[in-house]
Amino acid sequence: MAVWALGINHTTAPLDLRGRFAFALDQIAPTLQGLRQALNQSGSPRGVESAIISTCNRTEIYCAGEQAALDHTLGWLARSGGVSPDVLRSHSYVLENGPVARHAFRVASGLDSMVLGEAQILGQMKDAVRAAESAGALGSTLNQLFQRSFAVAKEVRTSTEIGAHSISMAAAAVRLASQLFEDLERTRVLFVGAGEMIELCATHFAARNPAGLAIANRTLERGEKLASRFGGSVMRLADLPERLHEFDIVVSCTASSLPIVGLGAVERALKKRRHRPMFMVDLAVPRDIEPEVKQLEDVYLYTVDDLASVVQTAQAHRQAAVAQAEAIIDAGVQSFMHWMEQRDPQHGVVPLIHQLHRQTDAWRATEIARAKKRLARGEDIDSVLEALSRGVAKKMLHGTLAELRNSDPTARAQTAHTASRLFLRSQGKKAI
Repeated sequence: MAVWALGINHTTAPLDLRGRFAFALDQIAPTLQGLRQALNQSGSPRGVESAIISTCNRTEIYCAGEQAALDHTLGWLARSGGVSPDVLRSHSYVLENGPVARHAFRVASGLDSMVLGEAQILGQMKDAVRAAESAGALGSTLNQLFQRSFAVAKEVRTSTEIGAHSISMAAAAVRLASQLFEDLERTRVLFVGAGEMIELCATHFAARNPAGLAIANRTLERGEKLASRFGGSVMRLADLPERLHEFDIVVSCTASSLPIVGLGAVERALKKRRHRPMFMVDLAVPRDIEPEVKQLEDVYLYTVDDLASVVQTAQAHRQAAVAQAEAIIDAGVQSFMHWMEQRDPQHGVVPLIHQLHRQTDAWRATEIARAKKRLARGEDIDSVLEALSRGVAKKMLHGTLAELRNSDPTARAQTAHTASRLFLRSQGKKAI
Protein backbone atom coordinates (compact mmCIF):
# COMPACT_ATOMS: atom_id res chain seq x y z
CA MET A 1 0.00 0.00 0.00
CA ALA A 2 1.41 3.36 -1.07
CA VAL A 3 0.18 6.86 -0.23
CA TRP A 4 0.60 9.53 -2.86
CA ALA A 5 -0.68 12.96 -3.84
CA LEU A 6 -1.03 14.77 -7.16
CA GLY A 7 -1.56 18.51 -7.04
CA ILE A 8 -1.15 22.04 -8.32
CA ASN A 9 -0.91 25.15 -6.17
CA HIS A 10 -0.12 28.86 -6.21
CA THR A 11 3.62 28.19 -6.55
CA THR A 12 3.38 25.79 -9.52
CA ALA A 13 0.40 26.95 -11.60
CA PRO A 14 -1.00 30.33 -12.70
CA LEU A 15 -4.41 31.48 -11.53
CA ASP A 16 -6.30 30.68 -14.73
CA LEU A 17 -4.95 27.12 -14.82
CA ARG A 18 -5.86 26.60 -11.16
CA GLY A 19 -9.34 27.81 -12.02
CA ARG A 20 -9.80 24.93 -14.45
CA PHE A 21 -9.34 22.43 -11.62
CA ALA A 22 -11.31 24.18 -8.88
CA PHE A 23 -14.06 22.06 -7.31
CA ALA A 24 -16.77 23.54 -5.10
CA LEU A 25 -17.39 21.64 -1.87
CA ASP A 26 -20.67 20.17 -3.11
CA GLN A 27 -18.87 18.89 -6.23
CA ILE A 28 -16.20 16.91 -4.37
CA ALA A 29 -18.27 13.80 -3.55
CA PRO A 30 -19.58 13.25 -7.11
CA THR A 31 -16.15 14.12 -8.52
CA LEU A 32 -14.53 11.46 -6.33
CA GLN A 33 -17.10 8.93 -7.49
CA GLY A 34 -16.25 9.82 -11.09
CA LEU A 35 -12.53 9.40 -10.38
CA ARG A 36 -13.04 5.98 -8.81
CA GLN A 37 -15.19 4.84 -11.73
CA ALA A 38 -12.54 6.04 -14.18
CA LEU A 39 -9.83 4.15 -12.29
CA ASN A 40 -11.92 0.97 -12.30
CA GLN A 41 -12.55 1.26 -16.05
CA SER A 42 -8.85 1.86 -16.71
CA GLY A 43 -7.93 -1.46 -15.14
CA SER A 44 -6.32 0.07 -12.06
CA PRO A 45 -6.46 -2.04 -8.90
CA ARG A 46 -9.76 -1.64 -7.08
CA GLY A 47 -10.06 -0.25 -3.60
CA VAL A 48 -8.02 2.93 -4.12
CA GLU A 49 -8.79 5.42 -1.35
CA SER A 50 -9.07 9.03 -2.50
CA ALA A 51 -9.79 12.57 -1.32
CA ILE A 52 -9.74 15.97 -3.04
CA ILE A 53 -8.73 19.26 -1.43
CA SER A 54 -9.68 22.27 -3.55
CA THR A 55 -9.16 25.89 -2.48
CA CYS A 56 -8.26 29.14 -4.25
CA ASN A 57 -4.59 28.23 -3.77
CA ARG A 58 -4.56 24.52 -4.60
CA THR A 59 -6.24 21.43 -5.95
CA GLU A 60 -4.77 18.19 -4.61
CA ILE A 61 -5.82 14.57 -4.98
CA TYR A 62 -4.67 12.25 -2.18
CA CYS A 63 -4.77 8.49 -2.77
CA ALA A 64 -3.85 5.31 -0.93
CA GLY A 65 -3.49 2.15 -2.97
CA GLU A 66 -1.43 0.70 -5.77
CA GLN A 67 0.86 3.28 -7.38
CA ALA A 68 -0.22 2.09 -10.82
CA ALA A 69 -3.30 4.29 -10.48
CA LEU A 70 -1.21 7.48 -10.45
CA ASP A 71 -0.87 7.89 -14.23
CA HIS A 72 -4.57 7.21 -14.73
CA THR A 73 -5.39 9.84 -12.10
CA LEU A 74 -3.26 12.46 -13.84
CA GLY A 75 -4.96 11.70 -17.17
CA TRP A 76 -8.42 11.87 -15.60
CA LEU A 77 -7.66 15.21 -13.92
CA ALA A 78 -6.25 16.66 -17.15
CA ARG A 79 -9.43 15.69 -19.01
CA SER A 80 -11.62 17.20 -16.30
CA GLY A 81 -9.79 20.51 -16.71
CA GLY A 82 -9.72 20.42 -20.50
CA VAL A 83 -5.91 20.41 -20.83
CA SER A 84 -3.40 17.85 -22.07
CA PRO A 85 -1.68 15.54 -19.57
CA ASP A 86 1.67 17.12 -20.56
CA VAL A 87 0.44 20.61 -19.66
CA LEU A 88 -0.88 19.43 -16.30
CA ARG A 89 2.29 17.45 -15.60
CA SER A 90 4.44 20.53 -16.22
CA HIS A 91 2.57 22.48 -13.52
CA SER A 92 1.89 19.70 -11.02
CA TYR A 93 3.77 17.87 -8.29
CA VAL A 94 3.64 14.24 -7.20
CA LEU A 95 4.52 13.19 -3.66
CA GLU A 96 4.74 9.69 -2.19
CA ASN A 97 4.67 8.21 1.30
CA GLY A 98 6.76 10.29 3.76
CA PRO A 99 6.78 13.46 1.62
CA VAL A 100 2.98 13.16 1.28
CA ALA A 101 2.56 13.14 5.06
CA ARG A 102 4.95 16.07 5.45
CA HIS A 103 3.08 18.04 2.77
CA ALA A 104 -0.36 17.31 4.27
CA PHE A 105 0.85 18.30 7.74
CA ARG A 106 2.37 21.55 6.40
CA VAL A 107 -0.80 22.39 4.49
CA ALA A 108 -3.01 21.80 7.54
CA SER A 109 -0.67 23.90 9.70
CA GLY A 110 -0.74 26.85 7.30
CA LEU A 111 2.93 26.55 6.31
CA ASP A 112 2.20 25.94 2.63
CA SER A 113 -0.36 28.72 2.20
CA MET A 114 -0.02 32.01 0.36
CA VAL A 115 -0.69 33.61 3.74
CA LEU A 116 1.81 31.92 6.03
CA GLY A 117 0.07 30.75 9.18
CA GLU A 118 -3.52 31.27 7.93
CA ALA A 119 -6.06 29.08 9.67
CA GLN A 120 -8.81 28.83 7.05
CA ILE A 121 -7.15 25.91 5.24
CA LEU A 122 -7.64 23.61 8.23
CA GLY A 123 -11.42 23.99 8.04
CA GLN A 124 -11.31 23.47 4.28
CA MET A 125 -9.35 20.23 4.73
CA LYS A 126 -11.84 18.98 7.30
CA ASP A 127 -14.70 19.75 4.90
CA ALA A 128 -12.86 17.84 2.15
CA VAL A 129 -12.40 14.80 4.40
CA ARG A 130 -16.10 14.79 5.31
CA ALA A 131 -16.95 14.97 1.60
CA ALA A 132 -14.66 12.00 0.88
CA GLU A 133 -16.31 10.05 3.69
CA SER A 134 -19.77 10.78 2.32
CA ALA A 135 -18.62 9.55 -1.10
CA GLY A 136 -17.34 6.29 0.41
CA ALA A 137 -13.85 7.09 -0.90
CA LEU A 138 -12.00 7.41 2.41
CA GLY A 139 -10.37 4.31 3.90
CA SER A 140 -8.34 3.69 7.04
CA THR A 141 -5.02 4.87 5.57
CA LEU A 142 -6.15 8.29 4.31
CA ASN A 143 -8.33 8.76 7.37
CA GLN A 144 -5.29 8.16 9.53
CA LEU A 145 -3.23 10.60 7.43
CA PHE A 146 -5.78 13.41 7.73
CA GLN A 147 -6.61 12.86 11.39
CA ARG A 148 -2.90 13.07 12.15
CA SER A 149 -2.73 16.21 9.97
CA PHE A 150 -5.40 17.84 12.12
CA ALA A 151 -3.64 16.80 15.34
CA VAL A 152 -0.30 18.19 14.11
CA ALA A 153 -1.97 21.44 13.03
CA LYS A 154 -3.56 21.81 16.46
CA GLU A 155 -0.21 21.29 18.16
CA VAL A 156 1.45 23.81 15.84
CA ARG A 157 -1.26 26.38 16.63
CA THR A 158 -1.06 25.88 20.39
CA SER A 159 2.73 25.45 20.71
CA THR A 160 4.02 28.13 18.32
CA GLU A 161 3.20 31.68 17.24
CA ILE A 162 2.81 30.70 13.59
CA GLY A 163 -0.41 32.71 13.35
CA ALA A 164 1.05 35.82 14.98
CA HIS A 165 1.64 38.87 12.76
CA SER A 166 -0.30 37.15 9.98
CA ILE A 167 -1.66 39.44 7.28
CA SER A 168 -4.75 37.89 5.75
CA MET A 169 -6.10 38.41 2.26
CA ALA A 170 -8.84 40.54 3.79
CA ALA A 171 -6.40 42.76 5.66
CA ALA A 172 -4.25 43.07 2.54
CA ALA A 173 -7.28 44.20 0.53
CA VAL A 174 -8.04 46.91 3.11
CA ARG A 175 -4.42 48.04 3.05
CA LEU A 176 -4.40 48.36 -0.75
CA ALA A 177 -7.74 50.16 -0.77
CA SER A 178 -6.37 52.64 1.75
CA GLN A 179 -3.55 53.46 -0.65
CA LEU A 180 -6.07 54.40 -3.37
CA PHE A 181 -8.69 56.19 -1.27
CA GLU A 182 -7.53 58.71 1.31
CA ASP A 183 -10.52 58.10 3.55
CA LEU A 184 -12.32 54.75 3.49
CA GLU A 185 -15.17 56.30 5.50
CA ARG A 186 -16.24 58.05 2.31
CA THR A 187 -16.33 54.89 0.19
CA ARG A 188 -19.14 52.51 -0.62
CA VAL A 189 -18.20 48.81 -0.55
CA LEU A 190 -19.88 45.93 -2.37
CA PHE A 191 -19.24 42.29 -1.48
CA VAL A 192 -20.20 39.68 -4.06
CA GLY A 193 -20.91 36.35 -2.38
CA ALA A 194 -21.67 35.46 1.23
CA GLY A 195 -19.16 32.73 2.07
CA GLU A 196 -16.46 32.55 4.72
CA MET A 197 -13.92 34.67 2.81
CA ILE A 198 -16.46 37.42 2.11
CA GLU A 199 -17.48 37.37 5.77
CA LEU A 200 -13.85 37.86 6.76
CA CYS A 201 -13.38 40.70 4.25
CA ALA A 202 -16.60 42.38 5.37
CA THR A 203 -15.37 42.27 8.97
CA HIS A 204 -12.14 44.06 8.02
CA PHE A 205 -13.78 46.71 5.85
CA ALA A 206 -16.64 47.31 8.31
CA ALA A 207 -14.04 48.14 10.95
CA ARG A 208 -13.07 51.17 8.80
CA ASN A 209 -16.66 52.51 8.89
CA PRO A 210 -17.35 52.91 5.16
CA ALA A 211 -20.17 55.16 4.02
CA GLY A 212 -22.07 52.18 2.67
CA LEU A 213 -21.81 48.41 2.64
CA ALA A 214 -23.82 45.97 0.52
CA ILE A 215 -23.93 42.23 -0.11
CA ALA A 216 -24.84 40.81 -3.52
CA ASN A 217 -25.63 37.12 -3.38
CA ARG A 218 -27.51 34.54 -5.41
CA THR A 219 -29.81 33.79 -2.46
CA LEU A 220 -31.14 36.82 -0.56
CA GLU A 221 -31.62 34.97 2.72
CA ARG A 222 -27.93 34.25 3.20
CA GLY A 223 -26.97 37.72 1.99
CA GLU A 224 -29.42 39.36 4.41
CA LYS A 225 -28.02 37.39 7.32
CA LEU A 226 -24.48 38.61 6.60
CA ALA A 227 -25.54 42.18 5.77
CA SER A 228 -27.46 42.51 9.04
CA ARG A 229 -24.26 41.85 10.99
CA PHE A 230 -22.62 44.94 9.53
CA GLY A 231 -25.60 47.22 9.10
CA GLY A 232 -25.47 46.85 5.34
CA SER A 233 -27.97 46.28 2.56
CA VAL A 234 -28.50 43.31 0.27
CA MET A 235 -29.18 42.93 -3.44
CA ARG A 236 -29.79 40.12 -5.87
CA LEU A 237 -26.88 39.03 -7.99
CA ALA A 238 -29.00 39.69 -11.08
CA ASP A 239 -29.16 43.41 -10.14
CA LEU A 240 -25.38 43.76 -9.95
CA PRO A 241 -24.72 45.11 -13.50
CA GLU A 242 -27.21 47.96 -13.09
CA ARG A 243 -25.96 48.99 -9.64
CA LEU A 244 -22.22 48.44 -10.00
CA HIS A 245 -21.56 52.17 -10.54
CA GLU A 246 -22.75 52.92 -6.98
CA PHE A 247 -19.68 51.35 -5.38
CA ASP A 248 -16.07 52.47 -5.05
CA ILE A 249 -14.81 49.10 -3.79
CA VAL A 250 -15.91 45.67 -5.03
CA VAL A 251 -14.74 42.45 -3.38
CA SER A 252 -15.88 39.20 -4.99
CA CYS A 253 -15.51 35.58 -3.94
CA THR A 254 -18.10 33.06 -5.12
CA ALA A 255 -18.07 29.45 -6.28
CA SER A 256 -19.28 30.36 -9.77
CA SER A 257 -17.63 28.49 -12.62
CA LEU A 258 -18.01 31.55 -14.90
CA PRO A 259 -17.17 35.25 -14.38
CA ILE A 260 -19.93 37.24 -12.67
CA VAL A 261 -18.60 40.74 -13.41
CA GLY A 262 -17.90 41.28 -17.09
CA LEU A 263 -15.86 43.88 -18.94
CA GLY A 264 -18.96 45.53 -20.42
CA ALA A 265 -20.65 45.95 -17.04
CA VAL A 266 -17.54 47.63 -15.59
CA GLU A 267 -17.19 49.92 -18.61
CA ARG A 268 -20.81 51.06 -18.21
CA ALA A 269 -20.30 51.57 -14.48
CA LEU A 270 -17.21 53.73 -15.08
CA LYS A 271 -19.11 55.86 -17.56
CA LYS A 272 -21.88 56.49 -14.99
CA ARG A 273 -19.20 57.28 -12.39
CA ARG A 274 -17.61 59.77 -14.78
CA HIS A 275 -14.45 57.66 -14.52
CA ARG A 276 -13.98 58.01 -10.79
CA PRO A 277 -11.67 55.09 -9.87
CA MET A 278 -12.90 51.69 -8.74
CA PHE A 279 -10.94 49.31 -6.54
CA MET A 280 -11.77 45.64 -7.23
CA VAL A 281 -10.57 42.45 -5.54
CA ASP A 282 -11.26 39.05 -7.08
CA LEU A 283 -10.57 36.32 -4.51
CA ALA A 284 -12.33 33.58 -6.45
CA VAL A 285 -10.84 30.64 -8.33
CA PRO A 286 -12.04 30.39 -11.09
CA ARG A 287 -12.23 34.17 -11.53
CA ASP A 288 -15.38 36.12 -10.72
CA ILE A 289 -14.20 39.22 -12.62
CA GLU A 290 -13.12 39.01 -16.26
CA PRO A 291 -9.33 39.54 -16.46
CA GLU A 292 -9.73 42.14 -19.25
CA VAL A 293 -11.15 44.51 -16.62
CA LYS A 294 -7.61 45.04 -15.36
CA GLN A 295 -6.73 46.87 -18.59
CA LEU A 296 -9.22 49.68 -17.90
CA GLU A 297 -7.49 52.91 -16.85
CA ASP A 298 -9.74 53.74 -13.91
CA VAL A 299 -9.92 50.25 -12.41
CA TYR A 300 -7.47 48.77 -9.91
CA LEU A 301 -8.09 45.02 -10.00
CA TYR A 302 -6.25 42.57 -7.75
CA THR A 303 -6.47 38.78 -7.75
CA VAL A 304 -5.34 36.30 -5.10
CA ASP A 305 -1.99 36.01 -6.85
CA ASP A 306 -1.56 39.80 -6.96
CA LEU A 307 -1.91 39.92 -3.18
CA ALA A 308 0.91 37.42 -2.60
CA SER A 309 3.64 40.00 -1.97
CA VAL A 310 1.41 41.97 0.40
CA VAL A 311 0.39 39.07 2.61
CA GLN A 312 3.97 37.89 3.05
CA THR A 313 5.36 41.15 4.45
CA ALA A 314 5.24 39.82 8.01
CA GLN A 315 7.00 36.57 7.14
CA ALA A 316 10.32 37.58 8.71
CA HIS A 317 8.62 37.86 12.11
CA ARG A 318 7.49 34.25 11.94
CA GLN A 319 10.69 32.41 11.05
CA ALA A 320 11.30 31.17 14.59
CA ALA A 321 7.72 29.90 14.76
CA VAL A 322 8.17 28.16 11.39
CA ALA A 323 11.24 26.29 12.70
CA GLN A 324 9.25 25.12 15.73
CA ALA A 325 6.37 24.05 13.52
CA GLU A 326 8.66 22.08 11.19
CA ALA A 327 10.04 20.17 14.19
CA ILE A 328 6.51 19.22 15.25
CA ILE A 329 5.75 18.15 11.68
CA ASP A 330 8.93 16.02 11.52
CA ALA A 331 7.80 14.09 14.60
CA GLY A 332 4.35 13.65 13.08
CA VAL A 333 5.79 12.29 9.82
CA GLN A 334 7.94 9.76 11.65
CA SER A 335 4.94 8.58 13.66
CA PHE A 336 2.76 8.21 10.55
CA MET A 337 5.44 6.32 8.62
CA HIS A 338 5.92 3.97 11.58
CA TRP A 339 2.17 3.34 11.50
CA MET A 340 2.38 2.63 7.75
CA GLU A 341 5.36 0.28 8.13
CA GLN A 342 3.56 -1.73 10.78
CA ARG A 343 0.78 -2.40 8.29
CA ASP A 344 3.01 -3.46 5.41
CA PRO A 345 1.66 -6.88 4.30
CA GLN A 346 5.18 -8.22 3.68
CA HIS A 347 7.30 -6.62 6.38
CA GLY A 348 4.91 -5.05 8.89
CA VAL A 349 4.15 -6.46 12.34
CA VAL A 350 0.39 -5.86 12.21
CA PRO A 351 -0.28 -8.67 9.68
CA LEU A 352 1.83 -10.98 11.88
CA ILE A 353 -0.13 -9.92 14.96
CA HIS A 354 -3.37 -10.76 13.15
CA GLN A 355 -1.97 -14.17 12.18
CA LEU A 356 -0.96 -14.86 15.80
CA HIS A 357 -4.43 -13.95 17.01
CA ARG A 358 -6.03 -16.26 14.44
CA GLN A 359 -3.69 -19.12 15.41
CA THR A 360 -4.27 -18.76 19.16
CA ASP A 361 -8.03 -18.50 18.60
CA ALA A 362 -7.87 -21.79 16.66
CA TRP A 363 -5.94 -23.46 19.49
CA ARG A 364 -8.42 -22.19 22.07
CA ALA A 365 -11.36 -23.41 20.01
CA THR A 366 -9.82 -26.89 19.72
CA GLU A 367 -9.19 -27.20 23.46
CA ILE A 368 -12.59 -25.79 24.42
CA ALA A 369 -14.34 -28.28 22.12
CA ARG A 370 -12.32 -31.10 23.71
CA ALA A 371 -13.20 -29.86 27.20
CA LYS A 372 -16.91 -29.70 26.40
CA LYS A 373 -16.85 -33.31 25.24
CA ARG A 374 -15.19 -34.42 28.49
CA LEU A 375 -17.71 -32.47 30.55
CA ALA A 376 -20.54 -34.08 28.58
CA ARG A 377 -19.12 -37.48 29.55
CA GLY A 378 -19.43 -36.45 33.20
CA GLU A 379 -15.73 -35.99 33.98
CA ASP A 380 -14.69 -33.90 36.99
CA ILE A 381 -14.66 -30.17 36.15
CA ASP A 382 -11.33 -29.52 37.90
CA SER A 383 -9.56 -32.19 35.86
CA VAL A 384 -11.16 -30.88 32.66
CA LEU A 385 -9.98 -27.31 33.39
CA GLU A 386 -6.51 -28.62 34.21
CA ALA A 387 -6.36 -30.49 30.89
CA LEU A 388 -7.70 -27.43 29.03
CA SER A 389 -5.05 -25.07 30.40
CA ARG A 390 -2.29 -27.66 29.87
CA GLY A 391 -3.40 -28.24 26.26
CA VAL A 392 -3.37 -24.50 25.41
CA ALA A 393 0.02 -24.01 27.06
CA LYS A 394 1.56 -26.93 25.16
CA LYS A 395 0.28 -25.64 21.83
CA MET A 396 1.70 -22.17 22.52
CA LEU A 397 5.12 -23.54 23.56
CA HIS A 398 5.42 -26.31 21.00
CA GLY A 399 7.09 -24.28 18.25
CA THR A 400 9.55 -22.59 20.60
CA LEU A 401 10.55 -25.85 22.33
CA ALA A 402 11.01 -27.59 18.96
CA GLU A 403 13.36 -24.80 17.83
CA LEU A 404 15.38 -25.07 21.04
CA ARG A 405 15.78 -28.84 20.63
CA ASN A 406 16.40 -29.14 16.91
CA SER A 407 18.10 -25.95 15.64
CA ASP A 408 21.87 -25.47 15.19
CA PRO A 409 23.87 -23.88 18.07
CA THR A 410 23.78 -20.33 16.66
CA ALA A 411 20.04 -20.38 15.98
CA ARG A 412 19.45 -22.12 19.33
CA ALA A 413 21.21 -19.30 21.18
CA GLN A 414 19.13 -16.66 19.40
CA THR A 415 15.91 -18.59 20.09
CA ALA A 416 16.88 -19.04 23.74
CA HIS A 417 17.50 -15.31 24.13
CA THR A 418 14.18 -14.41 22.49
CA ALA A 419 12.24 -17.06 24.44
CA SER A 420 13.64 -15.94 27.77
CA ARG A 421 12.84 -12.29 26.96
CA LEU A 422 9.27 -13.12 25.92
CA PHE A 423 8.30 -15.80 28.46
CA LEU A 424 10.47 -15.18 31.52
CA ARG A 425 10.63 -11.37 31.69
CA SER A 426 7.60 -11.07 33.95
CA GLN A 427 9.13 -13.53 36.41
CA GLY A 428 12.38 -11.57 36.47
CA LYS A 429 14.44 -14.69 35.54
CA LYS A 430 17.77 -14.57 33.76
CA ALA A 431 18.20 -15.65 30.16
CA ILE A 432 18.64 -19.36 29.57
